[in-house]
Amino acid sequence: MDLGDALRTTGAVREFTDQPVDDETLATVLDLARFAPSGGNRQAWRVIVVRDPDQRRRVRDHYLEGWHEYVSHVLAGVVPFSPLATAEQRAAASAQLDAARALSRPDGFPETLDQVPALLVVAADLGALAATDRDLARYQMVGGASVYPFVWSILLAARDFDLGGVMTTVATRDEVALRATLHLPATFAVAAIVALGHPRHRPTHLTRHRVEAFTTLDTFDGPIFESSR
Repeated sequence: MDLGDALRTTGAVREFTDQPVDDETLATVLDLARFAPSGGNRQAWRVIVVRDPDQRRRVRDHYLEGWHEYVSHVLAGVVPFSPLATAEQRAAASAQLDAARALSRPDGFPETLDQVPALLVVAADLGALAATDRDLARYQMVGGASVYPFVWSILLAARDFDLGGVMTTVATRDEVALRATLHLPATFAVAAIVALGHPRHRPTHLTRHRVEAFTTLDTFDGPIFESSR
């Protein structure tokens, strides 16, 4: 597949057919993804392929708790888990938690996470991250640059095998319990859960902002960057 086409058509997929993802394909996807860039080439990722049905259900349950919290924010009209959320916004989201649980449906993606064809948990080795924003008095995010390109590479590599999937970070809301379930060492953090499978429907028209909506010259408030073409 042409790289440009892959970048334009690799959208989030949460509905899969019953066709399994065989081990050889999954191993090849991970083999391609491992060439993703990382700080100092330390490759700070670890992947747990969750196969056991009981273990899958436990991971789903950890995810579902975070999902209800996510929905509660949406119901309150608040960006879910925004680092800039006020105390009032957090309280408004908490007040919607029971309503969010009531909206849960048996066939939803969070409720059936344990049934996806391939379920991966990606963990980050905290000791290998060059988190240059570690000491800043703001939300820290730079360390993820050594892990999330790998996760995105998994999704791009999967695309070449006619697979689809999604990266989700919702389960980190219940990371303490998830850590125990996965036997994750204290020096590792849960970076993402990745679900993969053969899509029921392939997204073809992704909606994104145009370049001039998010690109400026020289300063944040500088003139809009526009192509001379």
